[in-house]
Amino acid sequence: MEWLDRIKYDDRGLVPVIVQDTGSGRVLTLAYANREALVRTWREKRAWFYSRSRQKLWRKGETSGNGQQVNEICIDCDGDAVLYRVTPAGPACHTGFSSCFYRRVDPEGSLVQESDQPETLPPPGPEILAEVYQVIRQRQQDLPDNSYVTRLTRQGLDRILQKIGEEATEVVLAAKNQKQADTIYEMADLWFHCLLALGYLEMPPELVYAELQKRRK
Repeated sequence: MEWLDRIKYDDRGLVPVIVQDTGSGRVLTLAYANREALVRTWREKRAWFYSRSRQKLWRKGETSGNGQQVNEICIDCDGDAVLYRVTPAGPACHTGFSSCFYRRVDPEGSLVQESDQPETLPPPGPEILAEVYQVIRQRQQDLPDNSYVTRLTRQGLDRILQKIGEEATEVVLAAKNQKQADTIYEMADLWFHCLLALGYLEMPPELVYAELQKRRK
């Protein structure tokens, strides 16, 4: 993994990580990661970081359930900052706001909070599947560097199908242990890889929707 060697870590082995919502483009938070956190993020497509105060790895959403699926990892021109482009499953900030940057400096120099209450976002609906599928198709066409979709697409259909099998097993184990957060994450992984397979085969998910509609009767 050559890209990991291009990162300039500080004297503690850390690099700042900016987290951005893939859909809205909004910056969600700033955290830190070490090499192990970056590797886990790349492999699992979940946002992993390193806590400077607790001095340990942590995964976004492991306690709150507000996880972040990582769609892309980018490195800046100097190699001293990393960007996670994510699909959030809830607020990024521990205060309940969707972004940690919910306070702004107005023209008079005062600090203004965006709203009196944490932002309440409507729960995502089935349209998120179409959005994720479109992102996958774009990645499969453009093949950007450091993209998980690019890597699997280049490895071919057999590898994609293998991942579906692996993720299905993870769903079974998580559900068997009755761990809600893990089951949700693993199910999302399974759906993601199924969409990736559909994209590879150039089959729109609407074909699956139509089949499900037949079974509604």
